[in-house]
Amino acid sequence: MGTNTNSHLRNQVEIKYHRRKHAEEMKQQLISFALMIVLTLASFAAVLYRDKMDPYFTVPFILLLAVVQLVFQLYYFMHMKNKGHSTQAFFLYSGLTVAVITLLTFLTLIWL
Repeated sequence: MGTNTNSHLRNQVEIKYHRRKHAEEMKQQLISFALMIVLTLASFAAVLYRDKMDPYFTVPFILLLAVVQLVFQLYYFMHMKNKGHSTQAFFLYSGLTVAVITLLTFLTLIWL
């Protein structure tokens, strides 16, 4: 009888823990979603007012905002921050490394 009560209490504690954990994760996702909306609006504003801003500022600014949004989407919406995603992260970062090296190689060849 004592083990059933103890097991029931442990299940309730686990349920409360998981609910709190899911609520915290949902809060983080909502905050990152709101930040991504703000970043998207900033990108649209940069394009909308491109005639008033220097193009050497506008293009890197939009690219920077795109990279920040990519990080938010990978870590919060695709759950890359969670355990068990190390293989996917390895392949993702390997592909990103190859892409950056290829881009730098082509830029070097074109500018030389």
